[in-house]
Amino acid sequence: MTEKEIAEIRRRINIDKCSISDIRGCYVNENKEIVAQFSQFLGTVPKDEAAELLSIIKKVLSGQQGKNLIDIEFSNQQVIDSDEHNLLMKLRDSELKDDETVDEFYKHVISSLHIEGKYLILLTLDKYDVPSYTKDDIKLEDTDTIFKYLLCAICPVTMTKPALSYAVTEQQFKNIKTDWVISNPELGFMFPAFDDRQANIYDALYYIKNSSLSYDEFTDEIFNTDIPMPADTQKEVFNTIIEESVSEHCDFEVMQTVHNQISEMVAEHKAFKDEPPLTISKKTISNVLEYCNVPTENVEKFEKQYDESFGENARISPKNVVDVKKFEMKTADITIKVNPERLDLIKTKIIDGQKYILIKAEDDVAVNGVNISITEE
Repeated sequence: MTEKEIAEIRRRINIDKCSISDIRGCYVNENKEIVAQFSQFLGTVPKDEAAELLSIIKKVLSGQQGKNLIDIEFSNQQVIDSDEHNLLMKLRDSELKDDETVDEFYKHVISSLHIEGKYLILLTLDKYDVPSYTKDDIKLEDTDTIFKYLLCAICPVTMTKPALSYAVTEQQFKNIKTDWVISNPELGFMFPAFDDRQANIYDALYYIKNSSLSYDEFTDEIFNTDIPMPADTQKEVFNTIIEESVSEHCDFEVMQTVHNQISEMVAEHKAFKDEPPLTISKKTISNVLEYCNVPTENVEKFEKQYDESFGENARISPKNVVDVKKFEMKTADITIKVNPERLDLIKTKIIDGQKYILIKAEDDVAVNGVNISITEE
């Protein structure tokens, strides 16, 4: 799904816009037991509470693509005949009204999900009358496409902390009692995907709140397909591959060029929200290394380690491996943060056998908030 398509669906999850009428779910305790099941008709709850429920569920459509939002691709064989895809299709096509199918889904989630404490599994279904647009982006009134999709949100239930409050009307302090509250989703998904203004049953959109975590058993059970390693892990692995493969040729200029090239790609892609999420391959980085005159044997070593770590022909999100908004240099005792657009101010050099990081000071220099003078010795 493109950024624009995700935003279009996310805007729909609104009490005044979507066709969501009820939310099904179950309450799971610390022992992985279902202690309650419910089907909440939104028309019977106060509007502000219904809006709050929808705002929690729509969180599974938030975050950064490739980091919090991950495209799941099913194989042709899975779509033709597989237990995992059949279950998702039955949930959608039955509009969550088939109790046996819903119960089966709960069992798959609970058996494969390992999170501490209590949590809710929330399920809902929406039908979107997809509007058509002219080439000039003018919305047409008539529509002949209905996009029917389900959303799943898995929300931890946590205990609030005790606190002290002041009751103005009673003019006295009072203790606020602790209670169990629904937290924002830890993970969830949307099925099917919304591609080219229609349903794509070959894809789902998987959401994970914490990009450093992975729920491999859950994704194996629900999707049974390979997904990328967690975004934070991707960065660590990528850095290790660069450092080990490029070896002594991994100098400031190489890392500066890698950062600049990827930043330019991200900036160019940002202007096109209709485009699929930007990804890079091993060849993208290999070309940069070759441009920096890194020896062929080191480039080949990089490609080999890339394949071993990410998989052959794997593509990763550039934002997961390079922070385009900052550039940082570290020693054991010093951290230098540089505006990525002013890397020309930094140089590395060996003087009298000692390694130095040189910073050109064009403007005022402040130490602990106080401007200082720099004089010739």
